[in-house]
Amino acid sequence: MSQQIARPKGSRSEAPRTRYEDDLYTWVGEQVALLRAGRLDEIDAENIAEELGDVGKSEYRELRRALTLILAHMLKWDHQPERRSRSWDNTISAQRLHYANALKDSPGLKSRRAEALRDAYEIARRAASSETNMPLRTFPEACPYDWADILERPFDFDAIEREEAH
Repeated sequence: MSQQIARPKGSRSEAPRTRYEDDLYTWVGEQVALLRAGRLDEIDAENIAEELGDVGKSEYRELRRALTLILAHMLKWDHQPERRSRSWDNTISAQRLHYANALKDSPGLKSRRAEALRDAYEIARRAASSETNMPLRTFPEACPYDWADILERPFDFDAIEREEAH
């Protein structure tokens, strides 16, 4: 952290602070120190607001990314049963946890679940098409899964292998 930030509250004869555009990491440290010191008249409010907005966007993207991976693997699972793998099963399971954690960490995202699902499904559909080498039209245009399917439907590769062995 920059030494000029640690100066007493009354001292204003400081060297210029780091510019947001020049060094984000140092700028953040300086802004945090100013906020904690109660020196609100010295903060870079416009760029702080921009960064806070980006944090919200990042949280939404994390939720959408988890849904995208779940959906892409569900589509592949359903449309290429001969290629099912433990890896697909594990990915679905791990991404369900990421999804749950994203909502736990940012409960306000619950109001955007439907939007995230719409966005994620289109990305997942295209990914499934690319990864399976199947035409995009193979996959439904609208998401064929409800929330129970997405979050709870069992995918147990080991159980499938056991069934096939009998």
